Formats: sequence, structure tokens, C-alpha cells
Amino acid sequence: MKKAFLTFVLALFGVVSFAQTAWKVDPMHSSVNFNIKHMGISFVQGRFDKFDGKVIAAADNLNNAEFSFFVEVNSINTGVEMRDKHLKSADFFDTEKFPRMTFESGSVTKDKNNTYLLKGKLTIKDVTKEVAVPVTFGGVTKNQQGKEVMGFQTTFKVNRLDYNIKYDPTGAGVAKDVDVNLYFELIRQ
Repeated sequence: MKKAFLTFVLALFGVVSFAQTAWKVDPMHSSVNFNIKHMGISFVQGRFDKFDGKVIAAADNLNNAEFSFFVEVNSINTGVEMRDKHLKSADFFDTEKFPRMTFESGSVTKDKNNTYLLKGKLTIKDVTKEVAVPVTFGGVTKNQQGKEVMGFQTTFKVNRLDYNIKYDPTGAGVAKDVDVNLYFELIRQ
């Protein structure tokens, strides 16, 4: 009987040790931002105000974690209503047909210190492409309510033409490459 109980306890410990932990985006402490060159001389900055996502991890780090995020494209905000309306049109994001951008991870590999290389599928409009982005892991701590939180950020470039955002294909007025900056804080579920 003791042997069976000990086996059960060890098996339970093994399951708990390898249990997956879910982390959900805290929108109050996260942001999805972009920056694009305009007319070759200046930059337009913007953000998306509605987004969500989660990370599933076996530990309090990003080793072998699974990432899943989406952005409500209609929430684009550059601070200029007329420009935002144009960005929502078929010239750019065509939000009526394609209301969301999504990212699903494929793999995560640790680089050095607190950096990782995250590979996965980015979908914008009707195009899905494999991307690899560097991620800086900020760590895990407890917030003011005593809940565990995790933080990370990434900065990368996207060629908008690769995703059928074909307005001004020469890039003379609106650059082809968009700088993307993501800052996420997630709460352990």
C-alpha cells in the first residue's frame, strides 16, 4: 500500500512539474505600436488599441512556450481620424473583409541572456507568412494584487507589400517597411 501511494505521489509530482501555465495579456500594461516613414523625410506613428493574446509555458520563462495573439485592425489609431479611416479602407487593411491580424508561434529558442528567437505565422489580410522575431524577456514578478505577471517585448520590421497592402507600391509616399514595437505584460491564469 505504501509503495502504491509513493508511486502515486511521484507520478502526481511529475505531472505538476510539467504542467503548462497560461498567461493572458493585460491590456492596461501592454501596447501594439508601429512607425512608418512618410514622404521619405518623416515618420508617422500609430498603435492598435484592441488586442489580446496568451502564452502557454511550462516554466517562468519563454523556453518552448506557445504564443497566440490577435489585433483588432479596426482599432488602428494614428491620432488623425481622416488617416485612420483611410488605413481601414481597401487601400490598406480593408478591415471589413479582414478584421484581425493574428500570430501563432511555431517555435521559441533561447539566445543569450534574456533574449529568445520566436518563429511563427503572421497573418495580415489574406496573407500568412513565416516570421522570426527577437524577444526580450523581462521576467516574472508579482503585481500590486499579488498576481504573477510576465513581461516581454519585441521590435521587428514588416514589409507591408508582402501582405497585400499595396497602396503606393513604390514606397515614395508611404514606405514599404513598417517598424513594429510590441510591449506585453501578461497575468498568470
